[in-house]
This record gives sequence, structure tokens and C-alpha cells, in this order.
Amino acid sequence: MDHIQINIKSNKSKTMSKSKGLGDTIEKITKATGIKAVVEKVSEVTGKPCGCQQRRDTLNRVFPYDKK
Repeated sequence: MDHIQINIKSNKSKTMSKSKGLGDTIEKITKATGIKAVVEKVSEVTGKPCGCQQRRDTLNRVFPYDKK
């Protein structure tokens, strides 16, 4: 049981990191709702990459949260 609690705490700290832009926020939502796990499984079964990281990076670049 201690091992599970450690994993939950470490995942929570990763999830709570500050979003750089819209892509990070969407990634957090898809992780929290389980959508990301489903997409990863479909990607694994079909052998086609989901493109999640590239989409996240593009959205962060186009819609950043920092005010420059």
C-alpha cells in the first residue's frame, strides 16, 4: 500500500506543474479524464503515433501563457 501512495504523490506533483501554454493544459485535462490512456492504447494497437507531444508543443508555442 505504501508503494501505491508514493506513486500517487509523485504523479500529483507532476500534474501540478505550471502550464506553459494551452497544450500543457489540454494534456492535463486528457490525463485527468483518462482520454490520454485510451489514445495511447489505440496508438499502441494500431502502431500509429498519436502526435500528442507535437500537438502539445505547437499549441504551447501558438498560445503561450506568458505575457512577453
